[in-house]
Amino acid sequence: MKKWIILDKKSGNQDQSTENEIIDILLKNRGINTEKEKEEFLNPKLSDLTLENIHLQRKDLDKAVKRIEKAIQNKESIIVYTDYDVDGVCSGTIMWEALNDLKAKVMPYVPHRIEEGYGLSEKGIDKIHKEEKAKLIITVDHGVTAWEKVEYARRLGIDVIIIDHHSLPSKLPKSSALIHTTSLCATGVAWFFANYLMQKFNPQKSIENKTQNLDLVALATIADLIPLIGINRILVKYGLDEMNKTKRLGLKALVNTSRVKLGEIGVYEVGHMLAPRINAAGRLTHALDSLRLLCTRDKYRAETIADGLSQTNRERQLILEETILHAREQINKHNDGTIPKLIFLANESYNQGVIGLVAGKLVDEFYRPSIVISKGSKYSKASARSIGGFNIVEAIRSCSDLLVDVGGHPMAAGFTVETSKLVLLEKRLLKLAEKELNNSNLERILKIDCEINLENTNDNLYKAIKSFEPFGAGNPSPTFVSNNVKVAKMRLIGKDKNHLKITLQPNNRYNQYIDAIGFGMGSFFEDYVIDQLIDIVYTIDEDKWNLNRKWSNLHSSLQLKLKDVKISAN
Repeated sequence: MKKWIILDKKSGNQDQSTENEIIDILLKNRGINTEKEKEEFLNPKLSDLTLENIHLQRKDLDKAVKRIEKAIQNKESIIVYTDYDVDGVCSGTIMWEALNDLKAKVMPYVPHRIEEGYGLSEKGIDKIHKEEKAKLIITVDHGVTAWEKVEYARRLGIDVIIIDHHSLPSKLPKSSALIHTTSLCATGVAWFFANYLMQKFNPQKSIENKTQNLDLVALATIADLIPLIGINRILVKYGLDEMNKTKRLGLKALVNTSRVKLGEIGVYEVGHMLAPRINAAGRLTHALDSLRLLCTRDKYRAETIADGLSQTNRERQLILEETILHAREQINKHNDGTIPKLIFLANESYNQGVIGLVAGKLVDEFYRPSIVISKGSKYSKASARSIGGFNIVEAIRSCSDLLVDVGGHPMAAGFTVETSKLVLLEKRLLKLAEKELNNSNLERILKIDCEINLENTNDNLYKAIKSFEPFGAGNPSPTFVSNNVKVAKMRLIGKDKNHLKITLQPNNRYNQYIDAIGFGMGSFFEDYVIDQLIDIVYTIDEDKWNLNRKWSNLHSSLQLKLKDVKISAN
């Protein structure tokens, strides 16, 4: 059972509450109070995007521009060294295309997850030095923790510019320029810098293409679970507009193979259908294919690569399911029903490409910080995901004396460790979790904007809520609670009958109904009966399957998405 916390308990449940009053509550819950703040939130503008409000330093950008200008003038070989996830691939695409447009001698380099690992590696640098005779490396989505690798590159006569958004360590690399902010994903940082670069070299073209590549920024921002507030909300809002009319052949091919439609792409479609396919190559094969997809100008090649990524994604799904089953068995097998405050699992069979996804699934299921490790003979690779209130990257960094490397965010991190030190590392992290986490930290919290009567869930409120889009991390869809709602009909739906469909009657009002669906809530079916009064927590959505249905319902075009249900107290 989740703990329900109503953020605003005032007046929202009264019959006379208007849509405007409810909207004011929703805005207040998001820290938006003044008329200026409301205007900026409800009508975001691209003109609000400035270097200052994303905490980028102009002097750092100018350093990078100066070094790139020198490389172009001297016809030096430049390498854009990416990461292998969506953010790395998208930021790499933007930087490669910008430099290519400037006639730079530039090539992208995407490391192999298994053979080279995350970020800069001596193996990758050696390859670049030997094959490309590189004089300048531009890292995207990594680099701030790679001071040893940057020193190695410098000894070979290679300068390094770092474009990154990960948390800064105590010791920074001696790079030619560090372009860094934690306010954006790496693709957002790359987009700002690419625009700044174009302004210096070709001001007119920069002005003409103000929204160019925002589709990639939106894709990466959503995939990287960056909070959709402030600047990121603006980027995603305009980026989704660009994506839905994109002319980028790779994206169009990916959309087609994902069975979504241009014009109907939102946060859900990006996060659950497009991004996983781009990520799949980096997880199981090589992410260079994903970068090729985004860069290609050949329609046939785009379709071929997109189909291949979809097939790889299906393989990834099977591996993920098998690994989660094994992980769940290990947790239940070794803990006698008592789950430790931090889950720490290591196994030789775990594929490095899915351990981050497994850790995320374990957090969802057990609500514990989770570390999942692909165990090797000498070294082991790990991914970690956390819960609110537990900074996972700082927890792991507190054990740096045991680690080869570590990087990440408060909610997600990765590291390499000598396999011989796994037992000691587990003991120290479990001890730390026991100290920092109490039972209240481990209780699932369901935050509710306000209580309203079910009659308030009308088309006008729904249209007003739409102005809060795009929804996602940091800006969730407005959530409501309604009490003493009568169950009029109830059934199980879906292929496996694991979803709950309920027809609700507000306050016993005759001939007034609204449908609700609870995805994955099939287990609730046996707990409730017809005519029972229940309390429901939900979001409001459009019932796209039944828009043309002829019912005498109160709101036949709307459908509630249930988040939790319990029997009414009275």
